[in-house]
Amino acid sequence: MALTLKEIRRLFQVPTRGRVRLDDYEPDWNGKQEFKELTQDELKAHAAEVLRKNIADLADAQERLYASDTHSVLIVLQASDAAGKDGTIKHVLSGINPQGCQIFSFKKPSSEDLDHTFLWRYMKCLPERGRIGIFNRSYYEDVLVVRVHPELLTQLGHSDHGKDFWRDRYDDINAFERHLTRNGTLVLKFFLNVSKDEQKKRFLARLDRPEKNWKFSFGDLEERRHWPAYREAFDQMVQNTSTNWAPWWVIPADRKWVTRALVAAIITRSINKLGVTFPELSDKNRKRLAIARTELLAEK
Repeated sequence: MALTLKEIRRLFQVPTRGRVRLDDYEPDWNGKQEFKELTQDELKAHAAEVLRKNIADLADAQERLYASDTHSVLIVLQASDAAGKDGTIKHVLSGINPQGCQIFSFKKPSSEDLDHTFLWRYMKCLPERGRIGIFNRSYYEDVLVVRVHPELLTQLGHSDHGKDFWRDRYDDINAFERHLTRNGTLVLKFFLNVSKDEQKKRFLARLDRPEKNWKFSFGDLEERRHWPAYREAFDQMVQNTSTNWAPWWVIPADRKWVTRALVAAIITRSINKLGVTFPELSDKNRKRLAIARTELLAEK
C-alpha cells in the first residue's frame, strides 16, 4: 500500500523485544483504517497501482544492485500452506532481470543434507553479491516442521529436544543471519499470515476447479490438522528470531492484493536504503569511452 516505510514498520514489523503473538496481526487487513476515504474497490485499485510502480522501481533497484556488486539480498518466505508464496514471487518479481535473481524452493532434505548441519543445504544456495535470492521456505522449517513433528529429530539421532535445544537452534539462525548482514547481505523475512478460514477456502478452490486440482496435496490437509501446533511454532519463531539486523515482517495474506503490494514496497524501499548506485568510471576510463565513441562514429 502507499504507506511510508515508517508506517509499514509500525503495522507489520515484528519487534525485537517482548512477547510476540501472530494473533496480534490481522490476516485480513485491508487498509480501511488508514485510508478511510477510499472504498474497498478503490483500495484494491490503489494497491494494484502501488504494486505496478514498485515492480518498476524494484527492477531499477535490482539493476543498480547488480551493477554495484557490493551487496546481495536474501528474501525468506515462510507461511502455512496456501498462503500465496508462489503467487507473491510471481507478481512481485515479475519485472526483475532473471540473471539477477535466484529462487530456491526447499523440499524434504536428502540423505546428503541430513549428513550435515541443518543450515548446510541453505548455505550452498545463498545469493552472490549483486543478486537477489529468494528462499521459498527456508532453514526456518527446522524450527517449524520438526518442532510439530519431533519424531523427525529422532531419525536424526537427537534424543533431547527440550527448550534448550530450540533456543540453541534460534541462536544458530540469528548468528547465521548476523554473519550474512555483516558481509553485505540484506536479509528480508516475510511471514505470510493467512487465516485458517481463508486457507480452507483456497483448499476448496483447488478441489472444486479442475485446473487447480494439481495444486492440492493430501499432505497439506494432514498438516492443517496440526494448525494450533504450527501457530505456536510460528509464534516462537518470530519471537526468538526477529532481530535488529534481520527482523520479521508479518504480512496479511487473506487478501492477495494487499500481500503483494506490501511485500513489493518493503523489498524496494529496503534495497533503496542500501544506497547502491551505478559504478562511477575513472577519468582514464572516461577518456577510453570517448575514444571508443569517436571510433564508432567514424565507421563507414
